[in-house]
Amino acid sequence: MFDFTFSELAKRSDQNPARWRRPLIAWLNGVESDWAVPLMLLCFVTIWTTYLIVAYIGSDLHPDVLETWTLGRHFEWGNPKHPPLMGWIARAWTTIFPVSDWSMQLMAMVNAAVGLWAVDLISRQFATGHKRVLVLLLLMLTPTYQFHAQRFNANSVLLSLWPLATYCFLRSIQTRAVIWAASAGVTAALAMLGKYYSIFLVAAFCSAAIAHPSRRAYFCSVAPYVSIAAASLALAPHVYWLANHGAPTFEHAMAHAGFDLGTVLHDVLNFLAGLAAALSVAAVTWLMIAGRRLDRMAADFKGADPGLKLLLVVLVTTIVLPILTSLTLRTDLPSLWALQGIFPLAVLVVCTTSYPIETFYTVNATVLTAGIAVVAATVAAPIHAVYRNHYGYEEGRNLYRQAALELTHQWHELSDVPLPRISGDDSLAFAAAFYSPDHPFYSRPFVYWKVPRKTTMERGWAALCFADQIDCVNWMATAGARSEYSVRHEFTVQANLLGVPGIRRSVVSLMVPAREPPRVDAPECDDAPNASIAIQGNSLR
Repeated sequence: MFDFTFSELAKRSDQNPARWRRPLIAWLNGVESDWAVPLMLLCFVTIWTTYLIVAYIGSDLHPDVLETWTLGRHFEWGNPKHPPLMGWIARAWTTIFPVSDWSMQLMAMVNAAVGLWAVDLISRQFATGHKRVLVLLLLMLTPTYQFHAQRFNANSVLLSLWPLATYCFLRSIQTRAVIWAASAGVTAALAMLGKYYSIFLVAAFCSAAIAHPSRRAYFCSVAPYVSIAAASLALAPHVYWLANHGAPTFEHAMAHAGFDLGTVLHDVLNFLAGLAAALSVAAVTWLMIAGRRLDRMAADFKGADPGLKLLLVVLVTTIVLPILTSLTLRTDLPSLWALQGIFPLAVLVVCTTSYPIETFYTVNATVLTAGIAVVAATVAAPIHAVYRNHYGYEEGRNLYRQAALELTHQWHELSDVPLPRISGDDSLAFAAAFYSPDHPFYSRPFVYWKVPRKTTMERGWAALCFADQIDCVNWMATAGARSEYSVRHEFTVQANLLGVPGIRRSVVSLMVPAREPPRVDAPECDDAPNASIAIQGNSLR
C-alpha cells in the first residue's frame, strides 16, 4: 500500500510539479545538452572544498597528503613506499596553485570530480537524461567521494583512474579501435602507477574480456595487443627503476602480509562490512526509488547490454579477487583499498532498469544529496573544527604548522642558510617540508630506525619528534651523537582555532648546522615558552 501510494505521488508530481521543483527539473532537462552534469560537479567541488576548509581551519593537512606533496618534489620513476603517480599529480598541481592547505584540499575534490565525470562517461553508454544524474547522486551518497577523497594518497588517486581506465576498456571492447585500445592500456598502467592494488582491476579487465560475448572478435583484433603494448611502454620506466633500486615498493607492500588466519578472516569480514556500510545510504535511497520494481531486476539484467554485464564482471572480480589473495597470502585488507571500485554498482542498478524512473525521485535524491552537503559545510564542519581544537588528533595534525615554524625559527638562530633537510617522525618531517618557509627536503633515515649518513648531516640537517615518541627521541639522541655539533630543543606547541587555544603537546627538535659550529651566544630559546636546549659538540662536552 505504501509503495503504491508513493508511486502515485511520483506520477502526480511529474505531471504537475511543485514550484520549488521546477528549477531542478529544468536542470535535469539539460543533461543531454552537456551542461547539467558539469554544473553538478562544479557545485560538488565547491561545497565539499568549503567543508574541508572549515572543518580543518584549526588543523593542518593529513599526513598522507603531506607525504604525497613531499614525495612529488623530485620527479622520480619510483618511491620506496608507493608508486610515483600521486606525487607527480601533486607536483603538477602546485606548479599552478600555491603550496597551501586550501590548494591541496581543492586538488582532492577535483580528483573526486574527475572520477565522477568518468563514471558519467560510462553511464551515458547505457542511459540518457536524469538516469545519468541519478548514478552520480547515488555515488555522492557514499563517503567515498568526499571523506575518503580528502586524503589524497595512493588510495584516493584511484578514484579518478579506475573509472577512466574502465571507460577506455569498455570503449575498446565495443569499438576495437586502436585509439581506445591504447587509451585502455595507458590508463590501466597509470592506475598501476597509482597503487599496485590496481592489479586487481587489470585482472578484472582480463576476466571481463574473456566473458564478453564478443570475445572472439576482440581477441582476433589488434585491440588487446595494442593495450598490452601501450601499458608495457607506460610501465617500462617504473619497472626499470624497480630493477635498479631493489624493488623497495614491493617490500613495503609485502609488509602487509604474513598475518595469522584468524586475523585475516577478521579483516575479510571487516572489508565486506566496510563496503556495505559505505553503500548503505545509497542502497536505502535506491530501495525507495525502485520499490516493488526491484522484482524486475533479474529479468532486466538478463536483457541488459553486454557492456553492463562486463561492468558486473569488473565489479565482482575487484571484490572477490582481493579477498582470495588476502586469504592466500595472509594479508590485511582494509575496505578503504576498494572504495574506488564501487562505482560499477551504481551504474548497474540504474542503467539496467527497463522502466523509466520518475523525475520526482531524482529531484528528491538531489535535494537529499545537496542537503547533506550543505549541513556538512555549515553545521558539521564548525563542530568538527571546535572538537578537534580541544581534543586533537592521534597523529597531532593540528600542531604541524606551529612545530614547523618554530623549528624554522630555531634553525635561523643557528644558521644563515635555509634549512636543507628534515627527518624524524614521518608526519612531522612531511609537515616541516610543507609548512616551513624554507621547505626543506624530506630525508628518510628514520625509516627502519637508520641513522642519517654523516655526509647528510654535514650539509645541514634537522629532525622533529613528539616528546612522547620514545623510539623517535632515542633515535634522535643516537643521530645527534654522531655529529660533531648538534643542538637539541624541547618546546611546546598549542593548537589554535581563530584565537581560541586548544590542545598542547611537546616537541623535540635536533639541528645539525652545516660546516661550522652553532652560535651559542644567540638567545634562541629565550623567546620560546616551555623550551629547553642542549648543545652537543666535541668542544662543548
